[in-house]
Amino acid sequence: MVGAIGMFMPIGVMVWGWAICGCLEIRPSISDYYVTRTGVLFVGALFTIAWFLFATRGPDRQDDVAGDLAWLFALGVALFPHDAPPPQSALHFTSAAALFLVLSYFSLALFTKTGGTKAQMTPEKVKRNRVYRLCGLVMLACIGMIGAVKLGYFTFTAGPIPPIFLLETVALEAFGISWLVKGEALWKDSGVVAWTRSGG
Repeated sequence: MVGAIGMFMPIGVMVWGWAICGCLEIRPSISDYYVTRTGVLFVGALFTIAWFLFATRGPDRQDDVAGDLAWLFALGVALFPHDAPPPQSALHFTSAAALFLVLSYFSLALFTKTGGTKAQMTPEKVKRNRVYRLCGLVMLACIGMIGAVKLGYFTFTAGPIPPIFLLETVALEAFGISWLVKGEALWKDSGVVAWTRSGG
């Protein structure tokens, strides 16, 4: 669910935005949909992701800490509008950057862990780890490029798609793929234990 919601969010706000304005204009960033009626979808998706991140429990303390931080930062993105006066706008952008950094940490450091040695990993786990690392690196690259575009170091064109909206979308798709794979939608091992906050 976490992966699916993350992947759907940019598509959902974009299509709903088209329906509202009767045009095919794409706003400069996903956060720009905050002030439209699509803001309901944007905020609702973030709250849902935040809840899942808070409720998820891993086998180690660092999994729980990362989940709690991601929960906090997701709420920060949802609760503080990007175009509000400072410090709310600063909290929005800081929370967004911190959220993607934590999600990258999930993919690069937590999802790639294994209970045995590297030699004991199943072929499926090896494939999953490659996906996790690729997704984590893509998220980090997108964060860096978004910062560079916002600071005016460079820009680029992608047809009708604004650069920041495109980079945010790519980062969210990478996040979603990583979590879908972690949720065993692909390359599933048999007998894997699912961990939740309740210990089930």
